[in-house]
Amino acid sequence: MTFPVIGVVGGGQLARMMAPPAVELGFELRVLAEGPDVSAVAAVAHSAVGNYTDLEDLTAFAKGVDVLTFDHEHVPERHLRALVDSGVNVQPHPDALRHAQDKLVMRAAVDRLGLPNPRWSAVSSVEELRKFGDETGWPVVLKTPRGGYDGKGVRIINSYDDAAQAADWFTGSELLAEEKVPFTRELSALVARSPRGEARAWPVVHSIQVNGVCDEVIAPAQDLPAGLARAAAEAALRIAEELGVTGVMAVEMFEVPGSSTGFLINELAMRPHNSGHWTMDGAVTGQFEQHLRAVLNLPLGDTSLASGVVVMKNILGGDNAELYSAYPMALQAEPAAKIHTYGKSVRPGRKIGHVNAIALPGDTTAQVRERAERAAAILRDGRDPRKETS
Repeated sequence: MTFPVIGVVGGGQLARMMAPPAVELGFELRVLAEGPDVSAVAAVAHSAVGNYTDLEDLTAFAKGVDVLTFDHEHVPERHLRALVDSGVNVQPHPDALRHAQDKLVMRAAVDRLGLPNPRWSAVSSVEELRKFGDETGWPVVLKTPRGGYDGKGVRIINSYDDAAQAADWFTGSELLAEEKVPFTRELSALVARSPRGEARAWPVVHSIQVNGVCDEVIAPAQDLPAGLARAAAEAALRIAEELGVTGVMAVEMFEVPGSSTGFLINELAMRPHNSGHWTMDGAVTGQFEQHLRAVLNLPLGDTSLASGVVVMKNILGGDNAELYSAYPMALQAEPAAKIHTYGKSVRPGRKIGHVNAIALPGDTTAQVRERAERAAAILRDGRDPRKETS
């Protein structure tokens, strides 16, 4: 029997979490890792070390794979097009991926599709930034179009005078200026699409950010009007269809009650996403299995919730440097919590894993959240917060 070979560029935790469904389905997974000790290497038998910004390394890695996909969006577009021109099956195609690589390209596409965008502009100088702020109102958000994630590459400019503090960001290329949206919470609409055009959406979730980093996800978003949830999912599906996206895509959104649509689109990610980690234990088909199915053009799996409520809580590096030492306490304290760790060394604030908790019979949303938060806190700090407050 011959099963497909999937090549993943990037050796982070997203590539690592593709390994279990690949094994279950009988696929061979190969990873182009940034170094011998990155997250995915311990989980993927076929791991090569190479530079994703080097075309020769990419070309060598792509030999013998049936499809090439990604753990991140940072591979230079010109290299991806060279691979496509040489016959490599790249999914998502660079025509689609460029909308996740460049926020200016993404904003223009959202406008073109007539979907809800915040007011925005490309700016090349402090003077243009000030003009935008005066027209839209202060404060404004300034972003680097490429490379930013987890709050990096983002600055809040509070006033006309403060704009001068951003002068060091203007180095000859355009930046993205956006209105500061008066949102009540952040949402994420996760979808998957295959080259044949089949697409499925998971329930829209509430994504809670702390210091620009995803901290917790509640699925489905609680008390979200049905019409708004439907419109948000439909917007994500339309983006996937119109841009020709393949694989998993997350559309991060702002909920803005009182606006004409109720939400505005924030950013796109064309790969499995932190806001979809809950699907590993909380949906019929998790995002990592679905991504593999999609890029191979296989029929997609059911995206229904496996339970009424699912909560994902990130584990960020804290006081406990020996993560495994806290396993007995965490597993005993919360036997219904599902722990996923990434094989990373502990560093303050670094994403080193996550906990999923699904609603058991009779559970409230608050109880599910408490279960996930308690297990994550034990692993982070090496102590049980409930016992300290009892």
